Amino acid sequence: MENLFVLEKGRLLWRYGNETLLIQPWGENSLRVRSTFLPQMPPEDWALTEPVNAVAETAMEEDGAARITCGRITAKVSPKGKIAFYNQKGKLLLQEYRTEGRHALHKEPREFIPTPGGDWALTARFESEPREKLFGMGQYQQPYLDIKGCTMELAQRNSQASVPFCLSSLGYGILWNNPAVGEVTFGKNITEWKARSTRALDYWITAGDTPAQIEEAYAAVTGTVPIMPEYGLGFWQCKLRYLCQEELLEVAREYKRRNLPIDVIVIDFFHWPKQGDWKFDRRFWPDPEAMIAELRSLGIQLMVSIWPTVDKQSENFEEMQRKGYLVRCDRGMQVTQNFMAETLFYDATNPDARAFVWEKAKQNYYDAGVRVFWLDEAEPEYSVYDFDNYRYYSGTNLQTGNIYPVMYAKTFFDGMTEQGQEQVVNLIRCAWAGIQKYGALVWSGDIESSFRSMRDQLCIGLNMGIAGIPWWTTDIGGFYGGDIRDEHFKECLIRWFQWGAFCPVFRLHGDRDPHTGLPDTLPEGVMPGENILPSGAANEVWSYGEEAYAIFVKYMELREKLRPVVREAMWQAHKNGTPVMRTLFYEFPDDPQAWEIEDEYLFGDHLLVAPILEEGQRVRRIYLPAGATWQNLETGEQVEGGAWYDVDAPLDVIPVFIRDPQKFKL
Repeated sequence: MENLFVLEKGRLLWRYGNETLLIQPWGENSLRVRSTFLPQMPPEDWALTEPVNAVAETAMEEDGAARITCGRITAKVSPKGKIAFYNQKGKLLLQEYRTEGRHALHKEPREFIPTPGGDWALTARFESEPREKLFGMGQYQQPYLDIKGCTMELAQRNSQASVPFCLSSLGYGILWNNPAVGEVTFGKNITEWKARSTRALDYWITAGDTPAQIEEAYAAVTGTVPIMPEYGLGFWQCKLRYLCQEELLEVAREYKRRNLPIDVIVIDFFHWPKQGDWKFDRRFWPDPEAMIAELRSLGIQLMVSIWPTVDKQSENFEEMQRKGYLVRCDRGMQVTQNFMAETLFYDATNPDARAFVWEKAKQNYYDAGVRVFWLDEAEPEYSVYDFDNYRYYSGTNLQTGNIYPVMYAKTFFDGMTEQGQEQVVNLIRCAWAGIQKYGALVWSGDIESSFRSMRDQLCIGLNMGIAGIPWWTTDIGGFYGGDIRDEHFKECLIRWFQWGAFCPVFRLHGDRDPHTGLPDTLPEGVMPGENILPSGAANEVWSYGEEAYAIFVKYMELREKLRPVVREAMWQAHKNGTPVMRTLFYEFPDDPQAWEIEDEYLFGDHLLVAPILEEGQRVRRIYLPAGATWQNLETGEQVEGGAWYDVDAPLDVIPVFIRDPQKFKL
């Protein structure tokens, strides 16, 4: 059976029939596994960058199997092509699904089912360890940090970001390196990864003795975030939507009159004449250059929203349609979204389309002084999620659709770095593996304004960090359903704002009720009744009454005091891929209880944060991990770790503890 294997140049190949299985080192302690029925392995590396030099050893076993070892990880392949992974101590980490001992049952661990058109529907099956804990996978609107037992769609939607990397409590991490639409089930009895249309199985696996080793290995092969600019460390002000230049400037001036810290203010969507024009509507924004200059004199950066939609009435539509720069529908009407107009998304997977869109954005925004972009609608958000109906330059949506947000972020990152900008951060509403290296700050989408939603976002933020996305934020207070007159919403907003001060980016946004419509005085050239998108209610920190305002100011000033903490955490994210928000087990892997806690986290190295996630709650039960002394930030009281404590949490306090205060001072 040895002739089934080819061992060469540190690679292991197994061939049987028309299948080729290739395992090779890809970074330290890591292996890339690919399988295909094509004559040649597809060339795409998808999320992976060029492999870090790593030494791998291959050898044949006495039982006719072959093995390949790269540092801490070994893959053993049976003569029948079944794979099992072990760490350096010989501990089994993960193995493909086995039918041995299951009598007449026959299921392939790598099942390629041909589909019309020549590709395959793929299922990869692995044995499941019921007691295993799994973390990561990106952004799913659910309240679970441990995703063992969950089924997840491998597809992008508004508020859902599929980033298919997970970290196991058994000591491995695995990246499903395939941008096809599909599904994963982390069942008690079996783990199944599925791609609805693909040409190859492709995944990457690493072994580590700690979560940090696993995370850093993953970052080494998919990239890390750039250095966060200083304005990313402070407070960002936003609402739906500032309607005109003078309105936005007056808000900025009021922050300065009140001596409140503010780093960024935002112009949201529909500031343009038509979707796909990628420029200011000069009736509402008559002098962007002067506006940006005044903001800079106040020490404020401007962020401007970009949509990837192109209205059929846009000045750019015909050229983009003629040159093939737009996403195509395989059947039916050529419309991908119908919000406010019939539009098509630009094809971000097409390098020429990326260059075209950036050139428009450069001429109309960047050259005026805009240095931060809000890349909205990044899934992209189809009006009808018929994934099989859309076709990209890179292939069908079913084959490659999950990579769209990465290419959208790359559009602006490449353009901005070509202009010499070194510190790039752009807000984006979706993600896939590897997007972090393009300066992507991901936010959790259009979510509900409720304590329940806030609870979901906490787990999402922690799992996004594990999935390799350290720059993450939410709309503080949620996006939908917050009424500024409602006392219940005000309490939710206060608790969310407190938590926001301990998120990677501290950003206030939301579509508040009641909606206001157009300003009393319309800009010149705008007719009453003209179809222009209205705005939500006020959303500045002084909009919610004196009690809320005092609490907001307290945490804005605290965030300013935390700048060194945030700056250091951002540097660690850039250098090693370390999450800014860290699960307790990330910092305390030897404390078994730390693996069980889903509603506390470490902000950087030294601050344990326990958000208040229930209305009316004024006392919180908190676990403080073993191996450290902890000091209550509010009271100064010190206690030892390895125990539970009931901590007071009046409305103006979020429980925060300083780790080993003798070593760290605020």
